[in-house]
Amino acid sequence: MADRKPPLGTEELRALVSDGEIDTVVLAFPDMQGRLQGKRFAARFFLDEVLDHGTEGCNYLLAVDTEMNTVDGYAMSSWDRGYGDFAMHPDPATLRRVPWNDGTALLIADLAWNDGSPVAAAPRQILRRQLERLAEHGFTAQVGTELEFIVFQDSYEQAWDRDYRGLTPANQYNIDYSVLGTGRIEPLLRRIRNEMSAAGLTVESAKGECNPGQHEIVFRYDTALTTCDQHAIYKTGAKEIAAQEGYSLTFMAKYNEREGNSCHIHLSLTDADGDNVMADAGAPDGMSPVMRHFLAGQLAALRDFSLLYAPNINSYKRFQPGSFAPTAVAWGADNRTCALRVVGRGRSMRFENRLPGGDVNPHLAVAGLIAAGLHGIERKLELPEPCAGNAYTAGYDRVPGTLREAADLWAASPIAGAAFGPEVVAHYTNMARVELAAYDAAVTDWELRRSFERL
Repeated sequence: MADRKPPLGTEELRALVSDGEIDTVVLAFPDMQGRLQGKRFAARFFLDEVLDHGTEGCNYLLAVDTEMNTVDGYAMSSWDRGYGDFAMHPDPATLRRVPWNDGTALLIADLAWNDGSPVAAAPRQILRRQLERLAEHGFTAQVGTELEFIVFQDSYEQAWDRDYRGLTPANQYNIDYSVLGTGRIEPLLRRIRNEMSAAGLTVESAKGECNPGQHEIVFRYDTALTTCDQHAIYKTGAKEIAAQEGYSLTFMAKYNEREGNSCHIHLSLTDADGDNVMADAGAPDGMSPVMRHFLAGQLAALRDFSLLYAPNINSYKRFQPGSFAPTAVAWGADNRTCALRVVGRGRSMRFENRLPGGDVNPHLAVAGLIAAGLHGIERKLELPEPCAGNAYTAGYDRVPGTLREAADLWAASPIAGAAFGPEVVAHYTNMARVELAAYDAAVTDWELRRSFERL
C-alpha cells in the first residue's frame, strides 16, 4: 500500500483551531494493555507549546496493573526510583479529528527518556524496533486486524453496579452473518463505522457473530504501525460511542462460556516497489521462499511468543477444541482449525494468526509476528507440511493453556531474548507475574458457588 497523507495535517489543525472548530487536542500513547493514556490540551496551548516540544507523563503508566495500581518488579519505574516522568513526543502522522467528541483532535505519542533515548518497553517502540529490523531486509509489513466485541443494552455504569452479571445482550441469539440481527443495532454500528471513517480509518464491513450481542467491524489493512495505532483508536472510540448511546461493549477475550472475542491478525510483506514478496505464481501452493521461511518462524516462536498474543489470564479461556479459537501449533491453507491460516493468492497472499483475542495489545502482537518471521527468514527455517484436516485432533503441540505457562515460556525463550532484549523480556514477564499474583489471591464467584454450603 502506498504511503498516504495523515488524516489531518498540522496546518489544517491550525486553521481549524483559528476558526474555533477544534478546541481540544488529545495526546495519548498505547500502554502495556493497549489502552490509550495521555492528556487533553487546550488546542491553542497544544499548538504553541506541545506540538514541537512534547509534554511529560509519569513513567508509572508503563509499570502498573490493569487497575492502575502501583506494583513491584519493574526496573524502569518504582518507588525507589521516585516515579519520575518520561517525555511524550507527538507523531504528526497520526493527527486526526475525533468525530465522536465535539471540537476534538488526537495524536499518538512516542515515549522517550529525558536524554532523548526511547523507552524500550513502550509497546509502540517495541513495534518500531521490529519494523526497523524488517526494513533492513528490504521489507514492509502490511497488517489487518479483525476485532470482535459484545454489545449490551446496559450502560457501563449499570454494568459496574451489577458486577457485570445478568447483563442484557443487544441480540438474544446467534446472528453470525445475519443482516436482520445486525439491523437490530444498526444505529450504533453505523455511528461507529461512519465516525471511524471520519477519523481517517477505512471501513470495510460489519457483521454479526455467534455469541448473543457479538459483532465485528473490519477496517482495511495498512502498514503495520498505522494499523496498530488505528486499532487502539478504534477500540477507545467504539467504547466512547457506545457509552454516548447508553450501551456498553466489551472486547474481553472470553466474556462467558460461549464464543469468545477474537482478533485475528493478517500480515503480508511488500518490497520497495510495493509487490507482495510472500507470493510466487510459479509455486504449486503460490507461496514464495520468503513466505515459507516467515511462516516457519511463526511456528517456531508461537509458544514462546504467546504472551504477546494472549496477554491476560482470561485470554487462555478462548482456547477450547472445536471453538474456532486455536489449540494446535499448526498451519493450514484456509484451515480455521489451525493457529496459522494461509489465505489469498498473488498480491493478496498472506497469513492469519488466530491466537489473539479482543484483549490483545496490537503493537505487541504485531511486533511478535515480525520478530518470529525474521527468526525464520534469518535461519532459513523449513516449513513443515500443512494440516489438511482437523488440527484440534491431529496431535500437534498445543498452544499454552494458561498465562503462567506462557509467561514461563516467554521468560526462558532464547528467541524472545535475541529479538527483544533482556529489558523488554523482563518487563513483560513482570506484567504477567503481577496479574497472576492478583488472580491467585482473588476469591471467585465459582469458588463461592461450589464451596459456601457444600464443602
